[in-house]
Amino acid sequence: MSTQKEVRAHAGDVEGSEALRMDAEKAEQVVDALNADLADTYVLYHQLKKHHWNVEGAEFRDLHLFLGDAAENAEAFADELAERVQALGGVPHASGATLEAESSLEPEDEDVYDIRTSLENDLAMYGDVIESLREHVDLASNLGDHATAEMLRENLVEVEDDAHHVEHYLEDDTLVVGE
Repeated sequence: MSTQKEVRAHAGDVEGSEALRMDAEKAEQVVDALNADLADTYVLYHQLKKHHWNVEGAEFRDLHLFLGDAAENAEAFADELAERVQALGGVPHASGATLEAESSLEPEDEDVYDIRTSLENDLAMYGDVIESLREHVDLASNLGDHATAEMLRENLVEVEDDAHHVEHYLEDDTLVVGE
């Protein structure tokens, strides 16, 4: 077992990347944006998993599968964000407490709600994530970090697609007859 206790990188410090030709000042702006997206993405991920676990009713199977896939998409995106932060010489947010504190999103509480309410909450959260990603695409582009901008654009397409599916689930047309 290692007894090393030396801190190799402090949270919040950004060195920039000589290999990527990104100076510390520009890198810090991009890293801050990516860490914000990382925090938001993990909050979204946990809410989607909550709904995946708790969905029930006539449309259980489709919603259960969709919410599981959407959560996996968020988790994969979070991994890309964290790896890009590290590549830019930053330290990605990692602890649950930091991710929750740094997120701009307001997650549901621990209670279980009807699926329509849950999906409405997810859709609102997706909207906030989409707006933030669009802003951060522009920021990265304006700072000359086209690789980060492209990564965010590619994931924005997937985030928008998942949000669009949630919107469809919330439509009023259904084969399920209520009482």
